Amino acid sequence: MRPVRLLVPGNIRHSSGGNVYNARLVAGLQALGTRVDVISVEGSWPEASAKERRRLGTLLGAWEPEADPGRAVAIVDGLVAVGAPDELEFAAKAGRKVWVLVHMPVPESFGTAALKKEARALRAATGVICTSSSAASVLAKRGLPQAEVVLPGVDPAPRASGSTPPHLAVVAALLPNKDQVLTVEALARIQDLEWTASFVGSDQADLDYAQEVGAAIAAKGLQNRVRILGELTGAALEAEWARTDLTLLVSRIEAFGMAVTESLAHGIPVVVREGTGAVEALGMAGVAANDGGPRLPGAALPLPAGASESPDRLAATLRHWLTDQQLRHAWQAAAMEARTRLPGWDSTAGRMLALIAGQD
Repeated sequence: MRPVRLLVPGNIRHSSGGNVYNARLVAGLQALGTRVDVISVEGSWPEASAKERRRLGTLLGAWEPEADPGRAVAIVDGLVAVGAPDELEFAAKAGRKVWVLVHMPVPESFGTAALKKEARALRAATGVICTSSSAASVLAKRGLPQAEVVLPGVDPAPRASGSTPPHLAVVAALLPNKDQVLTVEALARIQDLEWTASFVGSDQADLDYAQEVGAAIAAKGLQNRVRILGELTGAALEAEWARTDLTLLVSRIEAFGMAVTESLAHGIPVVVREGTGAVEALGMAGVAANDGGPRLPGAALPLPAGASESPDRLAATLRHWLTDQQLRHAWQAAAMEARTRLPGWDSTAGRMLALIAGQD
């Protein structure tokens, strides 16, 4: 197997799902004996300058006249690739092996020009790998080459002990797409019940939105019950997982949602937004009900963005969970069963290696 060169965006510095996936993939490939070089590609990806795109082309060997059979296989993070279709096309003409790793397809809201660049980049690639079935489905609907799916793994984790009163956690960077303001509005509707909550994730990725979330907490009088903790790692993050009883991930767009499987690894049920890839993460453990149907360790809610009923619907679900011991027990039991079925990162690395080696 040739060595692997993983090219990642240098402008995403917070602990995003993509960054975590990339790091764990590297560790897994190395554990399998593959040499991996990780290169942080500077630039405001996907909108990088001509100089930054040319540097990417150089890293891909796009300008070299002859193919080297021993040259590393390149895996380019999708955020970088969709910003440099010319460079990927030149690399393909030069006979380079360049795979594109798509964590999230280009949103439709980015416009026609961005979608055309994505299409060119992915068609020029040796192969396309998505980190979720939902991402692959989006690309298929756009008429793009069939993508392989390599799902994230998860590390085994200690069982959470929970808290009294119950503690709710949102583990995601404070970003408009993650819709933490919706969660604040829902929590404001259940202030008559006992609970605490925390937002765990970077508050530096979008300073304006972080300020908006803080202002919403203050406006609803929740300062003593809802805390913004920022990005946590290591023991501090594990301590937060340990005290959590329910996790919320109500992102408007979510290709997968690794916070969901991390929560399940701790035996903590999750509420997600229907129609996002987080539903795949919630159901990937294959928990079945007594009648053979699916039994989710939590719930997937229809929460239309901007709809007035969305905070009420989320609040109603949280109220039901907080006041119905039978429901809480059922969700926790399903989460505990899911905890034993989650795939590890070794399976992610093994699947990835099999794909790229098959095209060597």
